[in-house]
Amino acid sequence: MIDHKGASIKELFFKKIEEESTEHHLVQNEFSPSEEEMLKSIFLKPFGTVTNTYQFTHNVDLELNVLYNLAREIDSNQTIGDTHEGIVSHLRSSSRHPNIKEGELFIIRFTDIFIDGMTIDALGIFKVEKKDPFIETPDWTKEPTLLFKEGIGEKKLDKACLILFSEDPYTILAYDNNSSEAVYWKNDFISLDFKKDHVNNTNHFLEMIKTYITDQMPEEFEVTKTDQIDLLNKSIKYFKEAETFDKGEFELSVFGQEDEAVQSFRYFDKQYQEDMDLEIDDNFKIAVQSVKKQARVFKSVLKLDKNFHVYIHGNRELIEQGVDSDGRKYYKIYYENES
Repeated sequence: MIDHKGASIKELFFKKIEEESTEHHLVQNEFSPSEEEMLKSIFLKPFGTVTNTYQFTHNVDLELNVLYNLAREIDSNQTIGDTHEGIVSHLRSSSRHPNIKEGELFIIRFTDIFIDGMTIDALGIFKVEKKDPFIETPDWTKEPTLLFKEGIGEKKLDKACLILFSEDPYTILAYDNNSSEAVYWKNDFISLDFKKDHVNNTNHFLEMIKTYITDQMPEEFEVTKTDQIDLLNKSIKYFKEAETFDKGEFELSVFGQEDEAVQSFRYFDKQYQEDMDLEIDDNFKIAVQSVKKQARVFKSVLKLDKNFHVYIHGNRELIEQGVDSDGRKYYKIYYENES
């Protein structure tokens, strides 16, 4: 999603979040090259695989979103030192749930993050609730001893939010590794919703077409598992080969001249968007990273009892299904080479 190799850290704020408020905190804005690389690897690298984008929202008025206003102040060249108290206070007020853990808060101002062909600044907010154990090896110039400690490494952090200062609305990347315990991070602290952009257009359409082929089509048509795999393969193939999505081209590529299937799909598409409160464009730029992630759940495996797994990647015409005179089902496969 992002490329952090050329990014820099302009300012870092650190504070321990406890039940009882303390004044102790750290602000640092100078780092050695190795320190900066380590920090970018810890805080930015996990966002490289995030494939959903969000934007700020509020159920009454966006201007009432606290974090949105604090982010705008930092984007207008205020320092984290000027705004950290507001962020800490908002985090405390958003996290009153008894299951919410104490932790350590990092607020970092980044510059020159590369995304979608441009470099932009960003504000990162990270909460660490679980530390990783590690062993510090001896300093042989002193009395040798092993030190058993806990700290923060390159394992994905518990909660993270990266506010990219793109054109309004800001683009937000976020994750929560402990979302089952409480949903305050995304819902209350950030208050976000899917951004209407090519990333989510790609994600939502692929999720929708997979649901249609695997769940809806068997209710309306006589389709075999092989037929469904073939349609899923055609769907993902279109997204892998095209740079921009065109709904009419997609329908022709996947369903061909089957008008009944096309009409069924269009009706399902309309109902799906209404039910899921989505708005998917008919034309959009395809997000490559999203296609790679979605392709993993587009199953192309035909499972036959517990004896065989048949992987179908190509020509549907090379596999036939039938029943022999004894009532046993079979598949006939045509091929040229084996390996």
